[in-house]
Amino acid sequence: MSETRDEADTAVATGASPSSRTGLVDSLFRFQSFFGLLAVFLAAIVFSPRNSDGQILFLTSDNLFNITRQVSEIGIIAIGLTFVILIGGIDLSVGSVLGLAAVGSAVLMVENNLGMIPAVLLVLLAGAVFGFLQGAAVALLGVQAFIVTLAGLQIARGLARMWSGGETVQISYGDGPDQAPMAFSLLGERTFGGVVPIPAIIFAIVAVAAILFLRTSAYSRHLYAIGGNEKAARLSGVPVNRVKITAFVIAGLCAALAGIVHAGQLNTGSPNDGIAYELDGIAAVVVGGTSLAGGRGSVVGTIAGALLLGILNNILQLNSVDTDIQLLIKGLVIVAAAALQRLRPTQ
Repeated sequence: MSETRDEADTAVATGASPSSRTGLVDSLFRFQSFFGLLAVFLAAIVFSPRNSDGQILFLTSDNLFNITRQVSEIGIIAIGLTFVILIGGIDLSVGSVLGLAAVGSAVLMVENNLGMIPAVLLVLLAGAVFGFLQGAAVALLGVQAFIVTLAGLQIARGLARMWSGGETVQISYGDGPDQAPMAFSLLGERTFGGVVPIPAIIFAIVAVAAILFLRTSAYSRHLYAIGGNEKAARLSGVPVNRVKITAFVIAGLCAALAGIVHAGQLNTGSPNDGIAYELDGIAAVVVGGTSLAGGRGSVVGTIAGALLLGILNNILQLNSVDTDIQLLIKGLVIVAAAALQRLRPTQ
């Protein structure tokens, strides 16, 4: 009571009501990812090296679009992870699912001579089924998501090794046998006059679809309700099991799509693709302001978090910062973002 009275006295002295001050503080925390993104962007401009003409290398169009290309795969994964983390869950398998999808794309087109569309649909279906099985284990069997997806990480990686024979599958293009359709090579190309990377466009489409889905569907209200208080949501008639399973299916789909993009960019499918991608994806979600406890966060914040980490990684590379120092700096940024969540006032 004394703290509340002190807050009220301070608010009167400053001419602001306690509710308005609380709302201001909550707004600052709600948009922490955007403030962080702006701060990192400005810092990148200040510390960017310049070319012989005095141009800031960070601000060149090639560099900025390269950032969006590099961020696209992690960004797609992070969007899927946002759904799982909003219900208070976690998915450690997404990096391995990416590797499985990359291998599947290469094997189906090169070794099984499938067309691009059937191959892509089968790979996406595999990602959805993998997510469904994990979600069912969490929702119906009551096994902790950490344990289920930790096992899923191993299973998906093992399946990728079995599917590829433990080797990297090279993707060559053409109309003959053991060649992938030329259309698949477009994933590594740029459009709009050779400027905008196609993976960045795919990332943007997935982002817009996820944002609209969360803002307009009844499912989103159920998602946040479960993350806020699962028991209360269940008593309110929310189909908790179905919502949980769907969240993991979305994460699996996004990971599979990222694997397809990965294979298209590198023209290979390797069982080792995607190692540690789950950590980068989770980092983007956390930096974007989504609470690991569930019930609070947004896809928009996740996108900002992914871009923030992408810009940070880019400027460190432009300045030839030692790789070990890069890892240290990125780790400190993630810890700072998580610490800010702890300071955010509860509603």
